[in-house]
Parts: sequence; C-alpha cells; structure tokens
Amino acid sequence: MTERGLLIVLSGPSGVGKGTVRKAIFESEDNDFQYSISMTTRKMRAGEVEGVDYYFRTRAEFEAMIEAGEMLEYAEYVGNYYGTPLSYVNKTLDEGKDVFLEIEVQGAQQVKEKVPDGIFIFLTPPDLAELKSRIVGRGTDAEEVIEQRMQIAREEIELMALYDYAVVNDQVPLAVERIKEIIASEHFRVDRVIGKYIKMLKEM
Repeated sequence: MTERGLLIVLSGPSGVGKGTVRKAIFESEDNDFQYSISMTTRKMRAGEVEGVDYYFRTRAEFEAMIEAGEMLEYAEYVGNYYGTPLSYVNKTLDEGKDVFLEIEVQGAQQVKEKVPDGIFIFLTPPDLAELKSRIVGRGTDAEEVIEQRMQIAREEIELMALYDYAVVNDQVPLAVERIKEIIASEHFRVDRVIGKYIKMLKEM
C-alpha cells in the first residue's frame, strides 16, 4: 500500500513573497513536490498564465463550487475569492506524493481543521516596513488597497501561533532551504512512520 503524501501549507501576509519562494522551490533541481494550483476570482496580472499561476474563474463559478463542496479551503480577500480545489489534492496525496499549497492565512485555518496532520509553515517578513515596501514595489495597488493589505497583514501575523513553523523571508534562497529542511525532517517523524512498522510486526 502506498504511503499517503504530506500536505504542506505555505502562507503568510500579502506581499511577504509567498509566490516568489514557492516558484524558487519548484524551479530547484531536487524538487519533488506537486503544486496544487489555487483558484481565484481576481483579474489576471501581466505575465500570469491560466492553469499555471492560478485557475481564474468568475465569482458565480467559484460560488457554485463552494456550494457543491468542491473546495478544500477558500477565503475572500480584498474583494476576491481564493481557494483550493479538493479533488486534485486528495488524488495526489493518495498516490503518495507530497502536495504543496501556497494559500492565504484564512484558507490555512480551514485546511488545519480538515487536515490536522498537514505541515503548516508561516512565511514572515523581516519587519513591517520591509513588507510595506514590497507591496508598494509591486506597483499594482492603489494607496487605499495598500493600507488595507497592511492592516490585514498585522492581523495575519497575530495568527502565526496556529502554525507549526515560522520562516523569515529575508533572502529567497535561504527561505527555500529552511522550508526544504522542515519538510525533510517531517518525513522522519515517528508518528508518521510508526503505523507501517506496527503493521509489519502484526504480519510476522
């Protein structure tokens, strides 16, 4: 029987660099994770690709999936829905592959309730001044939205206690290595592997 894969959840405040860190992890030669692409109702940004960066859906389409119970998690953030389709995640974990989710903090709370044995990693900025600088540097948001994002970021940082690990994104390569080390060690936790050995003993 194939060992079920690990569900790895990376989240943190808007502007902390979740997408940048996730892309760096998946571009590394030793990457062995499956990325669960999120769904959103926000408009596509320049350079983004449907089915690569996100699945882009209308509000009506997204709400129909919520109603049908087809989302592992979802959240409404700054006027748009973000969420994770459930079917792909379950299928991939059952195949013994590790699934990597990059999601909002609200969504991570929902996943923790449904999959408590997941690995929950909170990506933090070095400080709030640096976080605001990164959000402003995107050049995609009006001042009002930037302030809204900063207020939400403060609230999200207070929820860090719900996570298993906190990783500072001071330099992307360092953040990537820290996350990889966490996941590697999780594979050797006794409570994850003991069931296999108990089964072996019973079969002897």
